[in-house]
Amino acid sequence: MMRRRDLIGMLGGAVAAWPFAAHSQQPAMPMIGFLSSRSSEESAGVVASFRRGLSEDGYVEGRDIEIQFRWADGHYDRLPELAAGLVSRKVAVIVATGSPAPALAAKAATTTIPIVFVSGGDPVRAGLVASLNRPGGNVTGVSFIASTLVAKNLQLLHQLVPKVTVIGVLVNPGYSDADFQVRELQEAAAAIKLQIVVVRAGTESDIDTAIASLVQQRVEALLVANDPFFDSRREQITALAARHAIAAIYQGREFVDAGGLISYGTSITDVYRQAGNYAAKVLNGMKPADLPVQQPTKFELVINLKTAKALGLEVPPLLLAGADDVIE
Repeated sequence: MMRRRDLIGMLGGAVAAWPFAAHSQQPAMPMIGFLSSRSSEESAGVVASFRRGLSEDGYVEGRDIEIQFRWADGHYDRLPELAAGLVSRKVAVIVATGSPAPALAAKAATTTIPIVFVSGGDPVRAGLVASLNRPGGNVTGVSFIASTLVAKNLQLLHQLVPKVTVIGVLVNPGYSDADFQVRELQEAAAAIKLQIVVVRAGTESDIDTAIASLVQQRVEALLVANDPFFDSRREQITALAARHAIAAIYQGREFVDAGGLISYGTSITDVYRQAGNYAAKVLNGMKPADLPVQQPTKFELVINLKTAKALGLEVPPLLLAGADDVIE
């Protein structure tokens, strides 16, 4: 027969084990897969905005959700493998950012896991969604229409340097919207009697070569087209523009914060915050097909007067008055 004290000891051990057993049976936190064509080193600001969007809907990383980050560092050919890896981790939602390419890679990897994209291109033209109001399938997101703003950027640059008649255009041939942007710029340039010189760069060394080519052709102004790879190389590009005294306009204020002259485009931080909101809605049970693609409502014109002075440029008062932010 079992002695009474042995029985008490066994029961005590079982009771002591209950908290550990209960803890081990707690469900794991939902996991977000964050897939980006950019690099982690230069994306801290947009990631912070994404986390803020999540927190607005009650999701805090480490407390309510886990985030698995995958960075392509500007190499679009890495995206399919990175997307497949997130699918194998059985993430609850994939947030695909930095051009249509990450979202297309995620869409090719899964038809069941919800996908929330952040893209500067047209998601309908890219084949991501059926329409903006009714995305269909497992994909929705935020489109910040950066590629369609190149004509406006050309007009602003012409307003800033009206005597310049030849303007260089830097595009990445590996970006899906590169040809579209060039066509838009050619039409816009013809309308205001400007000539554009297109140079292409898909690697770090290509950027050096492309800018050197413009310098050899004595091109004094530059428009940097929309492309996440250029976002990741903004320090290099703005430094080259300063070194060669080239007046350059960019798609995002991040370039101007890095010393660039002028930018016009969507508030990228607000776009990533919206993506965080949408990811939270998906985690709360909403289907991408029922979430219309969001478009930006906030655009920013940012001018760096310190850079303008270094270039010997006087910013026209009308342009200065229309700026949302001026760096002095």
